[in-house]
Amino acid sequence: MTNSDYPPWEPPLAGTEVEHLIGALDRLRTTFRWKADDLDAAGLRARIGASSLTLGGLLKHLAAVEDHIFTTKLSGEPIGAPWDAADWDGSNDWGFTSAANDTPEQLYALWDGAVGRSRARLDAALADGGLDQLVHVSGPDGRHASLRRLLCDLIEEYGRHTGHADVLREAVDGLVGEDPPAGWHARAGRSRLSS
Repeated sequence: MTNSDYPPWEPPLAGTEVEHLIGALDRLRTTFRWKADDLDAAGLRARIGASSLTLGGLLKHLAAVEDHIFTTKLSGEPIGAPWDAADWDGSNDWGFTSAANDTPEQLYALWDGAVGRSRARLDAALADGGLDQLVHVSGPDGRHASLRRLLCDLIEEYGRHTGHADVLREAVDGLVGEDPPAGWHARAGRSRLSS
């Protein structure tokens, strides 16, 4: 089997550290997007039990995390559009709770746009100094994190929330599985959830 026999979201079988880290992140991004894909407003707002998590909230939260990590933490720049015009209430739960006010098209566009910006910023940073370069964000002792740390933090964030998305999506319409089907492409959402 060659690499071309594997789905495009699979990390390389034997690549560099950068290729494996980016591959792991992109596989999680793809799986997450598939689990949140093609839902109407009701599907994106569905909850399980006492949890307030929704797929729409996860889309918005992860979009904000993408921009925060690869803007503010990477370079110290303000997070910028579209977040600077948002009605953020100052809480860490804002992305999760405010998503109920957004349309499916807005939520998918937020996430898709943030991932595109993150990929471009990460590519530029890697070209400018690799994984070992120190980034803007620092710990309480003043030591700066490396670009590798930012990438690993985002992988961890997606690992956690892709598991949430897995359970939420199964509750919405029974979709299960580890990987999207062959030839899958993200869609912006349906006007109504099909039965």
